[in-house]
Amino acid sequence: MAVAEAVLPAGRYLPAAGEEAAQKVEAFATTLPSPVQTGLAGLLRGLDAQSWVRQRRPFARLSTERRLELLEGWKGNAVRRLALRALVTPLKMAHLDSPALYERLGCVYESARPRGEQKPAYLRDRVHARLDGDLAVECDVVVIGTGAGGAVVGRELAEAGLAVVFVEEGKYFDRTDFTGRAFAMQQKLYRRGGSTFSVGNVPIPIPLGQTVGGSTTVNSGTCFRTPERVLAKWADELGLAELAPERMGGYFDRVEEVLGVEAARQELLGGNGRVIARGCTSLGFTKHGPLRRNAPACDGQGVCCFGCPTDAKRSTNVSYVPMALRAGAELFTGARVTRILVDGGRAQGVVARAGNKVLTVRARAVVVACGAILTPLLLGAQGLGGASGQLGRNLSIHPAGGALAEFDEQILGWKGIPQGYTIEDLHDEGILYEGAMVPLEMSMTMTSLMGPELVRLAESFDHVASFGFMIEDTGRGSVREVMGQPLIQYWLSEQDVSHIKRALDVLAQVFFAAGAHRVHAPINGFEVLESPDDLAKLRRATLRPWDFDLSAYHPLGTARMGTDPAASVLGPNHEVHDTRGLYVVDGSAVPTSLGVNPQITIMALATRAAEKIANTLG
Repeated sequence: MAVAEAVLPAGRYLPAAGEEAAQKVEAFATTLPSPVQTGLAGLLRGLDAQSWVRQRRPFARLSTERRLELLEGWKGNAVRRLALRALVTPLKMAHLDSPALYERLGCVYESARPRGEQKPAYLRDRVHARLDGDLAVECDVVVIGTGAGGAVVGRELAEAGLAVVFVEEGKYFDRTDFTGRAFAMQQKLYRRGGSTFSVGNVPIPIPLGQTVGGSTTVNSGTCFRTPERVLAKWADELGLAELAPERMGGYFDRVEEVLGVEAARQELLGGNGRVIARGCTSLGFTKHGPLRRNAPACDGQGVCCFGCPTDAKRSTNVSYVPMALRAGAELFTGARVTRILVDGGRAQGVVARAGNKVLTVRARAVVVACGAILTPLLLGAQGLGGASGQLGRNLSIHPAGGALAEFDEQILGWKGIPQGYTIEDLHDEGILYEGAMVPLEMSMTMTSLMGPELVRLAESFDHVASFGFMIEDTGRGSVREVMGQPLIQYWLSEQDVSHIKRALDVLAQVFFAAGAHRVHAPINGFEVLESPDDLAKLRRATLRPWDFDLSAYHPLGTARMGTDPAASVLGPNHEVHDTRGLYVVDGSAVPTSLGVNPQITIMALATRAAEKIANTLG
């Protein structure tokens, strides 16, 4: 409560944070793994200890001014700055999730949801949310996961006449569940409430979807094909000739037709798109414009990352999964696979737990599509796919950052597509800009501001623009299990640091050229940029990985595909080198960093993989 009071004091019309915010965060913390809970408790004890040393009294008995001063002092140390971010972020989200504040700003607080919709028969009859007892079933192919990889391969195989069973750990939410509220939806739709992160030379949050549709349900809907230069590299340098640009075009076409991919409509680009376009034009940029997305019926409600409330975004929960079910597939939700059945070196099915019940699925082929973080853990726990020593390694994540900018003009960033515009002028350098506007409470986590300045910014949110970028990383990481939890390690390279610094410099130039009078950047020592003159100081500064506050949404490569069994986990047909009938079809199979949002790449590869599996099974 004392931290909340210091970080979020009363403003012109926003009440001070206190007990209610603290209770929300405590309730959220109880859903996190015990090591994370222990870390938060230790952080609070650390604040108290420092308060005793410096002020001779506990933190809660300091004045709010002294508390804020102590908290601000933590920003000078990389480890403490991370700890402060971990503590303050959920407090910001909990307190600024305020209907009164939204109403004052003219924002829509909660998305209208349909009531009493009659579900089609295939959703009632072929989706199994609970088991009455232990159950054993047989099929041709069992697919673990329903995201960009699993849903696509399952649909393709079901429509090819094969018996398909999906096993999904998450629940099947639909638009009647999607409120658009960031804090609540994160806890419902994201693994560990969105608290998954990497450690290394900079800690980076990596939010993962845990629901039918996987991360497609909670992504921005952006649709880029794999760059031709990347496909050519896979073909020429990795020997993956079947992935050459001329061989993959038909698979991309098929995916984009299902998803209804098209450029974002001009009228839905909102204030963010308006000012970014103006800034780019002023700077002489030529490669900027609307993004291609999988939401042909989008009405611009601005909450794509928390479940589309209208089903306009054709994530796999409303596209490929229903298509597979209509073709006869079965779906078991809330079931976590604990074992892959292997006999004589061949995968024969899976065992999953659904509550206290056991589901056993016998199959002629097993497709693992749990994503680049969880797939290597599932395989590694049973000693599968490890012959090359590459399982769980080669992790790329597309490190991402963003900035907020204050304008005199009204931006009203919540009206329109949150990620509808792009700047590609620096894409050949490995930097891709994409608009990224999120709800108020999440936007305020993009700045390290605390106290009165934070509240001032929140209360002027209608004049705030937001934009982001990601880099085609050269740094790499790894994933392994420690004490039952994924340990994600990742290290930014010097080149990555240089790209991030340049990306933020150019983004600030765009904002200032568009008329911004202040830019908030996620850079230690340069958190607030008042004019282009501050950018000259930024360019001269020596920055280290831990000087940035970053995030990442595209983990790839931890079970990479290749032709050499000594250097890859999967063959060109997605089959694990050392286990027949076991396939991996998700982001972990992607051989290298892409430099673009990966969902279309994963879906195209999954379409091709289904073709290979169907031909093998006959």
